[in-house]
Amino acid sequence: QVQLVESGGGLVQPGRSLRLSCVASGRILSIDRMAWYRQALGKERELVAVIASGGSTSYSDSVKGLFTISRDNALKTVYLQMNSLKPEDTADYFCMANIATTSWRGVDYWGKGTLVTVSS
Repeated sequence: QVQLVESGGGLVQPGRSLRLSCVASGRILSIDRMAWYRQALGKERELVAVIASGGSTSYSDSVKGLFTISRDNALKTVYLQMNSLKPEDTADYFCMANIATTSWRGVDYWGKGTLVTVSS
């Protein structure tokens, strides 16, 4: 029943900004950590940023100072603000959330991804 749906991807020129959103829905008891991953063509999926339930954040070195992850617990939404985008940021971006439903232990759920293309 749990779903994660990303939005906000698209084509953007280098140096511009984009904001991704991911909304969780379904039977949810609680949400622990939430994160953004990305996967470029021919590469493995990599962690971009993570935010804990209390708000602590961690970033990949390549996006520190440029991307910002945030969450709105009331809306069950995680965001990724991406500034100064570069062609190498082109990838399919996925959100992940550790969610407890009918059990006490949370399970990782994944969205289907939203494509970000940075090109002139």
